[in-house]
Amino acid sequence: MKKYLSAILLLFILPAISESQNIYDLNRCIQEGLMNNYDIRISRNNQEVSDNNMTIGNAGYLPTVDLTSGYSGTSNNVKQKLESGETNTSNGVNNQNLNAGINLNWTIFDGFNIQTNYNRLKELQQMGKLDTQLAIETFIADITSEYYNYIQQTIRLKNLKSAVKLSKERLRIVEARYEIGAGSRLDMQQARVDFNSDSSQLIKQYEVLYTSRVLLNKLMAQKKIDQMIETKDSVIIYNEFLDQNDIMQGMLSNNTFLLLSDKNKKLSVLDLKTAQSENYPYLKFNAGYGITKNIYNTGTIGNQRTLGLNYGLTLGFNLFNGFNSRRKQRNAKIEIENRQLEYEQTTLSLKADLANMWMAYRNNIELTNLEKENVETARENHEIAIERYKLGDLSGIELREAQNSLLEAEERLVQAEFNTKLCEISLMQISGQVLKYMDADN
Repeated sequence: MKKYLSAILLLFILPAISESQNIYDLNRCIQEGLMNNYDIRISRNNQEVSDNNMTIGNAGYLPTVDLTSGYSGTSNNVKQKLESGETNTSNGVNNQNLNAGINLNWTIFDGFNIQTNYNRLKELQQMGKLDTQLAIETFIADITSEYYNYIQQTIRLKNLKSAVKLSKERLRIVEARYEIGAGSRLDMQQARVDFNSDSSQLIKQYEVLYTSRVLLNKLMAQKKIDQMIETKDSVIIYNEFLDQNDIMQGMLSNNTFLLLSDKNKKLSVLDLKTAQSENYPYLKFNAGYGITKNIYNTGTIGNQRTLGLNYGLTLGFNLFNGFNSRRKQRNAKIEIENRQLEYEQTTLSLKADLANMWMAYRNNIELTNLEKENVETARENHEIAIERYKLGDLSGIELREAQNSLLEAEERLVQAEFNTKLCEISLMQISGQVLKYMDADN
């Protein structure tokens, strides 16, 4: 079993020996992820599209200018009957037309629709920025959580290594007793079972730590997905002095979901203005300059060329379109009301999430403080138990109970610390402050 255990552990340990360790702090993880993460890059490309769309030409302020040219011709058999009674017949008469010109079309006024389109493009551009911000905030929250999860799993690995070491020492003691006839084979077998059980948990923990490392590399979009990572931090540090009122005010003013919901309300108002633009007349200007040449195969004129300018204004007003304008405006007003209701619903949902997060945050802080005391007590109990065991004043089962109590207390402590950190990250994210992890020592 010992040989088997050693072979398994080497699978996890050898990569760390064969390649240099990459030391990462949270800031480095975030910075590399912001440069490489695919979701972030896609979101930035989408934002660039919305930036490109934000032009006065796309809104309709500018005229359109077209350059056109064409050629056409006819081939006919012509039969003419004159008043004198004579008949002229011409077969294969070919007439040709060539033209080229430049044309300008410009909508001068269409019921403020152009101005509304321009404002809509502004809102869409800002929504593109908010979508990118949301992607960045989500990424920072995810990678911060996984960074501290990796630390949590590293601490658990350390605890399990310590448990294996203690079990190995117990096995050494009972084997020594058995060899001199002072101990029973049953005690020795039980010590070996406990040692193997702890070793099995240690092997599984290596796998859990490996999975966390892969996920951390994935979030950073590293090419070597399983590259070794050594975190600069070795303990989970959390902020236990967050203020609930500050978090609430930050949420109401900076939460990205609320900001996006507000933008949707503004777009609905612009949709109403677009529908109302049909209540106004429209004015369009057009002009052109071109040349036309006609080539005749018969008649007194061989060809004719025309070169000149044309221009004009068109003023129009829709008198009736089947009550569709009125229908569009009624529906647009309903959409405005729906967007307002969605905004209020989002606000209420966020307040509920914040209340639950805050309760979990405070409870986990209390649990962490309690588990710190439990760990100290369990560690002291184990030290006493191991000394009594060495003196033969304590059974192996009682020693095992003390050892398990210590390991369980350590497990509960690191879990409480990690849960507290997760609550902190969630509170920072919901209040729009998660970007602070980029430049803060956490």
